Amino acid sequence: MLSHWVQKTITRLVSRQCLLCRLPIETHQTGSWCKTCLTYFAPQPRCQQCGLPTLISVPQCGQCLTNPPPWQRLYCVGDYVFPLNHTIHQLKYEGQFWQSRHLSALLVPRVDTPAPLITSVPLHWQRRLKRGFNQSALLASQLSQQLGASCDNQLLKRNRATPQQQGLSKLQRKKNLKHAFTLRHLPTHKHIALVDDVVTTGSTVQQICQLLLEVGVERIDIYCICRTPEPKD
Repeated sequence: MLSHWVQKTITRLVSRQCLLCRLPIETHQTGSWCKTCLTYFAPQPRCQQCGLPTLISVPQCGQCLTNPPPWQRLYCVGDYVFPLNHTIHQLKYEGQFWQSRHLSALLVPRVDTPAPLITSVPLHWQRRLKRGFNQSALLASQLSQQLGASCDNQLLKRNRATPQQQGLSKLQRKKNLKHAFTLRHLPTHKHIALVDDVVTTGSTVQQICQLLLEVGVERIDIYCICRTPEPKD
């Protein structure tokens, strides 16, 4: 009886556990979540360009047809709801930087045409110093490794410490980010992926896309973990 209990305890300790429910992951299964918890991350129909939910998956929704964003594709894992919002919070505010590897692994299978160069939305040095790292840069590094692409997290610079975007309307976000970014040097590729952890109104990535297009970048894709509908003004 005791030896059986010891064997079960050892098996439980050495086996891989699901990041969410903490139950053992089957030995033949890859990844960091069990089959049951993986259903939380099942792909949903979206517009391939803006990434917002649609009834069926389409290359462009009506909004993108009439007013397309300055990027070609937006790849995401899901909405900013549990458990993605919880995991991102652990990454950004609880210092669990290893979550970037697990979150990136969820996104990688959805990127059908990887960009040869990946960069990230920069943090102002004051916020980076306070947090200790840039979560988008961590994601970009992980994505570049898993996709076999180059990574340049020094391509962009944030010029000023803008107030946080959370809670601002779309118009307020645009004003908040005006002239907030510059290029440190010219990019080495014409096809670039820009990484941000969460895209809401898209104001941040739009500002950066304009900078990249002005220096001759021909295609920009957005890689993010969460794409959530923008707040109403």
